[in-house]
Amino acid sequence: MNKALPQARTGEYAIRAADAGDLNNLIEIENAVFTCDRISRRSFKRFLESAGSRVLVAEGPDGPCGYALLLLRRGTALARLYSLAIDPSCTGKGIGRMLLQASETAAFDAERIVLRLEVRADNDRAIGLYRRASYRAIGVVEDYYEDGCSAVRMEKLLHGPDLGTGQAPYYSQTTEFTCGPACALMALGHFDPDLRAEPLEELTLWREATTIYLAAGHGGCGPFGIANALARRGLRVDVRLTPDEPLFVNSVRDPEKRKVLTLVQEGYRAEAEQLGVSRSDQPFDAVSLASETRAGVLAIVLISGYRMFGEKVPHWLLVHDSDDRHLIVHDPWLEHERHESAADASNLPIPFAEFDRMARWGRGGVRAQILIRKDA
Repeated sequence: MNKALPQARTGEYAIRAADAGDLNNLIEIENAVFTCDRISRRSFKRFLESAGSRVLVAEGPDGPCGYALLLLRRGTALARLYSLAIDPSCTGKGIGRMLLQASETAAFDAERIVLRLEVRADNDRAIGLYRRASYRAIGVVEDYYEDGCSAVRMEKLLHGPDLGTGQAPYYSQTTEFTCGPACALMALGHFDPDLRAEPLEELTLWREATTIYLAAGHGGCGPFGIANALARRGLRVDVRLTPDEPLFVNSVRDPEKRKVLTLVQEGYRAEAEQLGVSRSDQPFDAVSLASETRAGVLAIVLISGYRMFGEKVPHWLLVHDSDDRHLIVHDPWLEHERHESAADASNLPIPFAEFDRMARWGRGGVRAQILIRKDA
């Protein structure tokens, strides 16, 4: 069933959730706008009844004059704007912008943080609408439509209204392998506003925190290596890890290299004990982490990159704030080929349930957290 949406109104036009009584109007709008790739009556009926979709209609003095169809991808934080259409007699009245804003609100309320869409490459008007609303192009799909036209794929991160922004400065990693040190640098900047975040310090932290892969490539930064680097700089640190065992070992096939990797991590653990880094095999869930942030704690958390950006790699994020539904994070990774800026990766609201799903890595579901405080 299509979930109710609070009504939005501008002038004589209002946006509301569609219901079964709108089916004929939806078909009329569809046929008036599109000559191919039309949604069938049967499909519209299914979308109206599905918990995995939202159908919104724009209603004017003469009845429905536009619609937006939103699909909620199960098991992810992604929503897709499948279709947006305005009756040709009602264009130029800001209805498309209203429907787009309502779609973003509906997606955010459904715990989605990314809204993605495809638009015809020859539809300059629609592309302009999306660009003005801060959507960015992330690719082109050739021969996407029935008539052979390509599609431009676009997306937007949904920050939502009135979210906390915390006090941690944002810093983007300068290499593919320094997400952990970049998060550590942001945490240091939070507790020491005079600190200058720069690549040399980022790489210094990496050298202190990295494991060793020898000829197999750059080592990953484990929780105890990062924790030790922060403890040496005067912060109080708590590592929460389960299963409590060396990380990244299974990805190294050579037995001798695995032996060295394990030995290095055991050294970090011994050093952590000397530095006063506390240790627990009970990581916090998202709700508990939110409570910690309200007490002034920051957390560097290991996630699976697959749920964040589609790659099955371990990745560190900085949790620095929260509200009653989200953890607010800085993601140090910027996709420069997509022309991302700090605005795309800082202060991201991650719904509690989604965060608990993404904050696990590998087949064993490793959960690793580095909690950071400043001693009074």
